[in-house]
Amino acid sequence: MKQIVIAVAALMVAASAYAQGTLNFATKVTGQVDAKVLYAGTGEAADGTFWGQLYAGPVGGTLAAVGTPQAFRSPPSVNAGYILGGGTVSVPTVAGGSPASVELRAWAGTINGVMVSTYENALALGQGGTGISAPATITTGNPNAQPVPGLPANLVGLQGFSIQTIVPEPSIAALGLLGAGLLLIRRKK
Repeated sequence: MKQIVIAVAALMVAASAYAQGTLNFATKVTGQVDAKVLYAGTGEAADGTFWGQLYAGPVGGTLAAVGTPQAFRSPPSVNAGYILGGGTVSVPTVAGGSPASVELRAWAGTINGVMVSTYENALALGQGGTGISAPATITTGNPNAQPVPGLPANLVGLQGFSIQTIVPEPSIAALGLLGAGLLLIRRKK
């Protein structure tokens, strides 16, 4: 009985791996994709201090992070504000050749001196430095197509966006001056 359970579990894992759709994690593909990310504080392209990650899932379903976070290209590169080397990303909840809902989420790698490793962590800080694209519906690549495997799908339809400005933390001196001012106001009453 134990061997049957193990065999069925192995078959299910193999079947789920077989069914995954694939995406090409590149936000610039000449003539197909141009999803540049800008920093709203300056209007300049996001640079290597910003990270981006794809979130994908079934159309109308929950999106989850897929692949690994990638840094944006930095100026003076003509590709500043783009991710070009993300490689092939599998979407485990979408069968190959099926449509998926896809978003790009971006965040500052450091917000007010705090290192940030995920979009969710950056969002939890509540100090800006985050941004998210509009969702795009993309038909995934099918690596198991016969007789020729399909290539990962380019992110056609993904749009650029701006990352919110970071709200700076007040310095200790500023907080001290604010406190002293409040004490003077209270003392005059």
